[in-house]
Amino acid sequence: MNSFPPKQTRRTFFRTTLRATGATALLAGMPGGWVGNLYASDAPEKPDLKFGMIALTDCSSFVIAHEKGLFKKYGINSTISKGASWAAIRDSLLNGDIQATHMLTGMPIASTMGLAGAAKRSMIIPWIANRNGQSISLKAELKGKVKRDPKALKSLIMDAKKAGSPFTFAMTFPPGTHAMWIRYYLGAGGIDPDKDVSLITIPPAQMVANMKIGKMDGFCVGEPWNARVIADGIGFTSVNTQDIWKDHPEKVCGMLEEFADKNPKTTKSILKALHEASVWLDDLKNRKEQSEIVSRATYINCPPEIIYGRLMGEYDMGDGEKKQDPNYMIFHDRNCNYPQYKYAKWFLSQYRRWGLVTGTPDYEGIAKKVMRPDIYEEAMKEIGYKHGGANSEPETLFDGKTFDPAKPEEFATSFEVKSLKG
Repeated sequence: MNSFPPKQTRRTFFRTTLRATGATALLAGMPGGWVGNLYASDAPEKPDLKFGMIALTDCSSFVIAHEKGLFKKYGINSTISKGASWAAIRDSLLNGDIQATHMLTGMPIASTMGLAGAAKRSMIIPWIANRNGQSISLKAELKGKVKRDPKALKSLIMDAKKAGSPFTFAMTFPPGTHAMWIRYYLGAGGIDPDKDVSLITIPPAQMVANMKIGKMDGFCVGEPWNARVIADGIGFTSVNTQDIWKDHPEKVCGMLEEFADKNPKTTKSILKALHEASVWLDDLKNRKEQSEIVSRATYINCPPEIIYGRLMGEYDMGDGEKKQDPNYMIFHDRNCNYPQYKYAKWFLSQYRRWGLVTGTPDYEGIAKKVMRPDIYEEAMKEIGYKHGGANSEPETLFDGKTFDPAKPEEFATSFEVKSLKG
């Protein structure tokens, strides 16, 4: 005879009884036991996780998942650890100090291929964290000489090169997103980033200080450091990266392939929590609170009002132009989080273009090894979220060139400014 009330399931009965009596003896009789409000069969294999992040606005999905208890909702006891640089974040992931991290799109690709001085170790991308919202900023002395078109830089750069004082530009990690955006921008202006300028690596939070002391003429970085350089009166924005490539991939959730293989439920729990955080973030009513949370010293350490404006698409370019940009940073909308194979292929095409690899890379093989839509799809299915699916449509960038994911090598070799090897 069924002793449960008509609309009460066995699971509901046990939960209610446990709350009412605190009878821990019930736990011993549960199938698989309990972990929080999850059955052990659904619970993460590794509940205690440390997540890496860098002081950038696009760390927000990780921070919000932690601060709003969303990781905990899915059985994860989270700790957020701020890294000093992207190289430090990579090394912390490799040595096991952190288990998953806010990361530049190119980093798992580079690690899997053994590029940028790293030991060859397979990393995966099961989640794109955000799109858009980076900028290329130039020093204040260039106002009135250069606006949005990098072609205006060419004569200035060539004159400086002839005088023995080449321009210096900074990015945050050699195979990372900022490196690719600054290279693409300079290349579109007829400038060779490997021959005509000095290209250096600076951690994001140190960009403003280095420009202030005259160490660089321009840089590419994420927010809020472009807004900060304008607030401090030492630079202006030449171009936003969404103007180079609308809805480009930016940061990801990166992790070691072996970790995901050993801990599939943990990996899916991470993605479920990030999903809820990302949905929350793309409700613009929440962006003031977002700015206040991520502005804290433990995260970005920057006044929230400097973070907030560009999050809302309010762009003061610092050279007299102000605009409302509809293509501000997004965390969830427009199928943002799906790890598309074509994005890995685009990065590989640029590694090929700039001589970061020798010969034609294995576009298909590496893309399928690093990008893991299978994990993403399974996690989203378990929470009933209908994503937008795979997208292999061509992408057109601001120089008029179209990237066809079916022909990445053709794209890589088509540029006038390039440094092919082999």
